[in-house]
Amino acid sequence: MKSSKRRLQALAEGSETIPNYLKMEDSETSIPPVFRSRLHELFSQIEKEFDLLYTENLNLQEKIDILSEKLERESYVGDKQNVDYIEFESTGKNSKSKLSQNSQKVKTSHKLRVQTSKIVSSFKAPSYSCQLIREFTGHKDGIWDVTTARPGQSLIGTASADHTACVWSVDWGKCLLQYTGHSGSVNSIKFHPSRDIALTSSGDNTAHVWQAAVNWDLPRGQSSEEELEGGGEESLGEGDRPEVLRTPLKELGGHSGVVVAADWLTGGDHVITASWDRTANLYDVETGDCLQILTGHDHELTHASAHHNSRLVVTASRDTTFRLWDFREPIHSVSVFQGHTESVTSAVFTREDKVVSGSDDRSVKVWDVRNMRSALATIRSDSSVNRVSVSGGGMIAIPHDNRQVRIFDLQGQRLARLPRSSRQGHRRMVTSVAWAEDISCGINFFSCGFDRRILGWAIQPSKDN
Repeated sequence: MKSSKRRLQALAEGSETIPNYLKMEDSETSIPPVFRSRLHELFSQIEKEFDLLYTENLNLQEKIDILSEKLERESYVGDKQNVDYIEFESTGKNSKSKLSQNSQKVKTSHKLRVQTSKIVSSFKAPSYSCQLIREFTGHKDGIWDVTTARPGQSLIGTASADHTACVWSVDWGKCLLQYTGHSGSVNSIKFHPSRDIALTSSGDNTAHVWQAAVNWDLPRGQSSEEELEGGGEESLGEGDRPEVLRTPLKELGGHSGVVVAADWLTGGDHVITASWDRTANLYDVETGDCLQILTGHDHELTHASAHHNSRLVVTASRDTTFRLWDFREPIHSVSVFQGHTESVTSAVFTREDKVVSGSDDRSVKVWDVRNMRSALATIRSDSSVNRVSVSGGGMIAIPHDNRQVRIFDLQGQRLARLPRSSRQGHRRMVTSVAWAEDISCGINFFSCGFDRRILGWAIQPSKDN
């Protein structure tokens, strides 16, 4: 799955790798029309077969998920003792006494299990309900990243392998602005903490800063609900098309490989980027100059994230580590966190000065920035972890390759799992998630994936709590 993700991204980097024989026009060396039409026919048949197999796969996966949930519930409650397993080894009075003794043991054991279950449930974390509120559609390829705007703005941003980034209205469910300045896959997007500008990273080896001010006038035409029922983008009229922006305010160059992530440092005057060239760069936004090149990782970087109010940065890498960079002093220091056994796919700060890291080793770990020897909590799963997100209240949202999104607290207790049905959940791997500080239209959580969809959810404490 890791190699497939890298291949997907490499295909969208924008490099000219198309063989010459695919670029040929009609000429003496081209395929004769008869054979060409036959090839088209065969390829369409193959495509139909793949579609059928994919649908069958989805149905089988849903059945497996239902069985897995049933097994989880049964393993949590515990196996009940069965009286039928009592064996009669002798006859007469001895057998009767042995039966009564075994029956008494079974009853006592059952009572203990019930009491233990009550005690365990009293310490159990509160559960949450997850309801799908809105779907955002329009991208023409998989979506790598989703982010929310600063408080007071009902906006989200998305970065896609279709070489575009989009700014969406949460209230209307419409794309208001489309940025097309990159020539490769757009791998991440972040809004400025106080200005109407955005930062994107791309497979074209650059990061761009661009104007993200949107037209807040309600677009003409259908409502978002009618739009979804009518088939999404195709139902939009000309007046509903988003504004297209092609030119960045600043282009941040210097990397020799894909820029996989970028983020604003606190204050918004500097930017950190992470690249497949194994380095992270620190830039001055006003001048566009690269101030520092951060080296030390042994393999490609996968993510970079900045602290919300301190000049700290974490970078994650395929070398199974993530690093904490401290820019509070003129000479920066670095700390290395080891604990994962495969690629670290993301690392983010919490409000409590902890770091949450996710990995392809199917685990998520919670760390104290002052103690890098061992993790405070470890969350195990059955699938590779993509870009995690932590809410202001300390809820960890974990997107997986297997279409699941699970939610835990910082102590490692599971709180919820997003629905995975074909009508509600994602149909392909979930790449990124984001929490909203301001609840708009009842939505406080967003997820995106390679099914080209962004989903807006309402995640609330369950009534059972």
